[in-house]
Amino acid sequence: MTSRDGFSAEEIFTQTTGYAYNDFIILPGYIDFTPDDVILETNLTRNIKIKTPFISSPMDTVTEAEMAIGLALWGGIGIIHYNNTIEQQVEEVLKVKRYENGFINNPIVLSPQHKIRDIDMIKAKYNFSGIPITVDGKLNSKLVGIVTNRDIDFERDRNKALAEVMTTDLLTAPEGISLSDANKILKTSKKGKLPIVDKEGRLVALMSRSDLLKNREYPLASKDEKKQLRVGAAISTKEESKERLAALYEAGVDVVVIDSAQGNSLYQVEMIKYIKSKYPSIEVIAGNVVTVEQCQNLIKAGADALRIGMGPGSICTTQTTMAVGRPQATAVYRTAKYANKEGIPVIADGGIANIGHISKALALGASTAMMGSMFAGTHEAPGEYFYENGVRLKRYRGMGSIEAMEAGGTNRYFAEDSPIIVAQGVSGAVVDKGSLHDYLPYLIQGLKHSFQDMGIKNIPQLHKALYSGQLRFEIRSQMAQREGHVHDMYSYKEPKYM
Repeated sequence: MTSRDGFSAEEIFTQTTGYAYNDFIILPGYIDFTPDDVILETNLTRNIKIKTPFISSPMDTVTEAEMAIGLALWGGIGIIHYNNTIEQQVEEVLKVKRYENGFINNPIVLSPQHKIRDIDMIKAKYNFSGIPITVDGKLNSKLVGIVTNRDIDFERDRNKALAEVMTTDLLTAPEGISLSDANKILKTSKKGKLPIVDKEGRLVALMSRSDLLKNREYPLASKDEKKQLRVGAAISTKEESKERLAALYEAGVDVVVIDSAQGNSLYQVEMIKYIKSKYPSIEVIAGNVVTVEQCQNLIKAGADALRIGMGPGSICTTQTTMAVGRPQATAVYRTAKYANKEGIPVIADGGIANIGHISKALALGASTAMMGSMFAGTHEAPGEYFYENGVRLKRYRGMGSIEAMEAGGTNRYFAEDSPIIVAQGVSGAVVDKGSLHDYLPYLIQGLKHSFQDMGIKNIPQLHKALYSGQLRFEIRSQMAQREGHVHDMYSYKEPKYM
């Protein structure tokens, strides 16, 4: 009889000690396939599947339209935050729904009075040029020119106004043109940029040859029945959210996240029931929860997926401040085990800092991983970059931070009527990670390699191996954790996405 190394998840994660992702390791399996054979398709909710298990958190420094579009193109989904007005949140959802690959709906625009140095700054920041010029430097204004590299490459005076160098003999396309027809114009004209204008000649969008070449196909894209990109939005349990929900439904939102730090409440149960009775086509993600008892109440109310995590996020202080929560690895396993029997996917939310943590979350039964800090440093996250000690950073704050709560995040913590705000998070900064269109392929490929090492080809197979005991784990000592990371080096250079 052959003895088996390691332990099953049941033997480890049902003990009295709670574990985080770094506390354990997954033992390797047998490899008879390549990473490209791994399929990452998974259930976001009971009825919605996505091609990659990545979700961006509904935080005001993480997810607005640009983030949601980027994630959807690569097979994930973004959840638009609600630290805004109803109109603002709806507009972000509509931007995602209106998006068509190849069209830039919010291009950077300058005026004739801007200088060449302004183009230089844009190129340094975003690594592109070819800027449309309108009379007042705003979108939806009269298009008067365009400035490309060939207009300014050999101009020494970088303070020269764009009116003096811009190309005014413009090739444009009319608003409403199909992507294929616009593509044909770009191909035959051999132009780098194609402005899209309305009947009055006002700029409404831009098309880029380089974007077409780079983004010609997104085979993993998350799309609804109308072939529009999928997008989610967060709401609270407050009465105001019923009005917000009605507007989001009209905008075509695919899924709503009831955004509560502690989801096991009468308020959330009533909101789930209201949504399922009033808008049965909208999928509902409920939470946050960490125990089986919490899951039972929300699933019984009609939740289509559960969001797991109380306090494991990098900017969250709930466990310290409130003394309530659960270590994330244990929380994911215990809740996923129960929810799986009910046919309800769970989302591992928080505590994820690298590809290995995503793998571990999925290996413990999660169907997807929700991330905040992992995406907050990308170009597509809201906010501007700044420098500190020579490092390029972007601001990132917890929705339980004082700043976020003062901006509207108190709804998440049942504290909007309280004269005293108790913070359950902090504000900080994260390092620039570049564009999602470089970062997400890296995460996808890394996750495929992790699955190969486990000897697993897809997420359903992973969960089957988990619950059958075939997948094996070991707890790691502090020295084992140190040994498993870079150590005993005089100096080393970290990988870009480490």
